[in-house]
Amino acid sequence: MTSFSAAQRSRVTMLDVAERAGVSKASVSRFIGDDRALLSDAIALRIEQAIAELGYRPNQMARGLKRGRTRLIGMLVADIRNPYSIAVMHGVETACRQHGYSLVVCNTDRDDEQERQHLAALRSYNIEGLIVNTLGHHLDQLLELQREMPLVLVDRKVEPLHSDLVGLDNPAAVRMAMDHLEKQGYREVLLVSETTDGTSSRLERLASFNIEIAQRPALTGAVVELDGELENRLQAFLAKPGPKALFCANGVAALACTRALKALGCDLFADVGLIALDDLDWYPLVGSGITALAQPTQAIGASAFDCLLKRLRGDTAPTRTLDFLPELIIRGSTALSLCRSELARESR
Repeated sequence: MTSFSAAQRSRVTMLDVAERAGVSKASVSRFIGDDRALLSDAIALRIEQAIAELGYRPNQMARGLKRGRTRLIGMLVADIRNPYSIAVMHGVETACRQHGYSLVVCNTDRDDEQERQHLAALRSYNIEGLIVNTLGHHLDQLLELQREMPLVLVDRKVEPLHSDLVGLDNPAAVRMAMDHLEKQGYREVLLVSETTDGTSSRLERLASFNIEIAQRPALTGAVVELDGELENRLQAFLAKPGPKALFCANGVAALACTRALKALGCDLFADVGLIALDDLDWYPLVGSGITALAQPTQAIGASAFDCLLKRLRGDTAPTRTLDFLPELIIRGSTALSLCRSELARESR
């Protein structure tokens, strides 16, 4: 069999394949397209052999543009370094691949100008649909794209976009965390969050936390946002009497708190309890392990693509919101009640 370099393969055309197989160019087009069933088995075999011998690789992008279909899905993320974004992206990409689509990911890095440029680029790529996990500051571009293609939001609402939204049931997640902390015997709870910055999911968690505290006479709560004063704020919180715990609103907050507590010489997690949203790989490795509210990120990503696919197939139902529940994974960081029972037994 003849060996071809990459440069030679790139010059092989559909006409070359047709001449090698002794068939028409139209037959080759049918073979590599969606009309292979129209060809006889003998002709299909000759074309297949010619493609293998010549190393022909069809330009799927060009074919897609000609047919008005690229099978490309765009995804715009605010911060590709965020473990949540990475995990959701994996769910989206897996679902795309299972349905014959490719995913084009653009990271705005929380920069408005980057977001504007990426939206323009995604439009030029002729994507068929868009999944958005950013603040959506360039609303005019998003609205223009929405007129041309289906658009699905992940984790964050973007007003006034009327689009399907997939994310976490934040009120339920906060309630689960507070139920667990109260049951374990904690009485002072400090919610630690990234700056809300208009992010709907963070605002929902903050509002839900305040509601839960107001409804629980046994608990006292306060809120801090991540900044350069985190160590000082945690030190003041640690000085309070009574059993206390941190509630980290995501993995970024959990990492910042863990570092700050270590810097303060805190005995993890004897001096203070800790529960965190997300369940990152390092959670079980810190002290006796961090209790987590694990988001079903794979399912969130897959569902975002599923919503998009339904719209691509003509679904005109009213916009839907899919809120997933987290899974509570209990580890040693919230074992206050267990420690108390052990101490009580030892004192008898």
